[in-house]
Amino acid sequence: MSRVDDRAVFTAIVFVLTSGCAWRHLPPSFGVTVPTAHRRFTEWIEAGLWRQLHHVVLDELGSRGMIDWSRAVLDGASVRAKKGAD
Repeated sequence: MSRVDDRAVFTAIVFVLTSGCAWRHLPPSFGVTVPTAHRRFTEWIEAGLWRQLHHVVLDELGSRGMIDWSRAVLDGASVRAKKGAD
């Protein structure tokens, strides 16, 4: 069995992430099965691909002056606050 094309899998994953679609409802028109899309998504998380992609996009937008930092939000809930820590 041949490996499903990365571009097709990437497109399917982006669809799920941007549409709010549940993985199990991924349309077959992408040519990617749900298990393949989810497995590759997990592999790419572990490989740091999404973090790298995020940085590349921010760098590109920043270099073009297309980031409006007046609307930036910092989510403090994602960082654990330890009692008594500075």
